[in-house]
Amino acid sequence: MPLKTDKNLKRYYSIREVSELLNIPESTLRYWEKEFKEISPKKTATGIRQYSEADINQIKFVSFLVHDNHLTIKGAHQRMRENPKQAADTHDIVTRLENVRKELLAVLVELDTTPPCGQPL
Repeated sequence: MPLKTDKNLKRYYSIREVSELLNIPESTLRYWEKEFKEISPKKTATGIRQYSEADINQIKFVSFLVHDNHLTIKGAHQRMRENPKQAADTHDIVTRLENVRKELLAVLVELDTTPPCGQPL
């Protein structure tokens, strides 16, 4: 399994890179930045946003609450305020399970086999 090397890691990402990486429109990222104080990318002197890994993780968390849990912005604020540890733990579990699924699919591809018909992964 390929490991991330330092060459693959960036310190900061542009709004376009984050948008493409997470499949979230740039306008949504700008809106969430205004709505959630936890998302606070650095800005250059010319106003260009620079998202760190921590910012990207917060965006993933908000996306999990809003898109996956079908919460409103107000509901996401409330969930983050009331029980942030439980919400973050749930997000971490889902993320780990998604990564395990990706790894299993990669193993299937390497073995050049496919799952039996009708058997979802």
